Amino acid sequence: MQHRALFLDRDGTINVEKEFISNPDEVELIPGAAEGLLLAAAHGFKLFVISNQSGVARGLMTEDDVVRVNQRLIDLLGSEGAKLDAVEFCGHHPSVTGRCECRKPRRGMVDRILKRFDIDLARSFVIGDRVFDVELAYNIGAKAIMVMTGYGVLEVNALNPDRKPDYVARDLQSAVQWILEHE
Repeated sequence: MQHRALFLDRDGTINVEKEFISNPDEVELIPGAAEGLLLAAAHGFKLFVISNQSGVARGLMTEDDVVRVNQRLIDLLGSEGAKLDAVEFCGHHPSVTGRCECRKPRRGMVDRILKRFDIDLARSFVIGDRVFDVELAYNIGAKAIMVMTGYGVLEVNALNPDRKPDYVARDLQSAVQWILEHE
């Protein structure tokens, strides 16, 4: 059976945006994020974090730092009852490592998830605070929601007029509420 999924950006979408988080103690959930994820899971959505972490390529953090930060996010969400199905990240940056297939808006991280889970992309959503999250949704055939947390307030003005998100939400919780109201 194919599942619906939320492909979620991490920084600025689930947790408060802080440039290049390398210390797990810096992870702070955006108010309402866990509740939004709980609501989505209760309605049958699989929950996946897909995150560009160019700080690895830039030498600002290690892959182990990213794993520890991701684990802290998982723990914080878990303490509120929310559970992620998988977390993927891309540690590349084109100016340092060259082009890769996993850095959003390319679909490499989603393809890794699709090898492990049976997902109906047409009934799924990409939720994030950056233009490349919206572009990723178009690239995989999912719907796009931009949140106004993190960089969203700045990036909403940089959207391609031909590739607008399906919805612009105040935050992750209101994005999930919109999804459930418009199914």
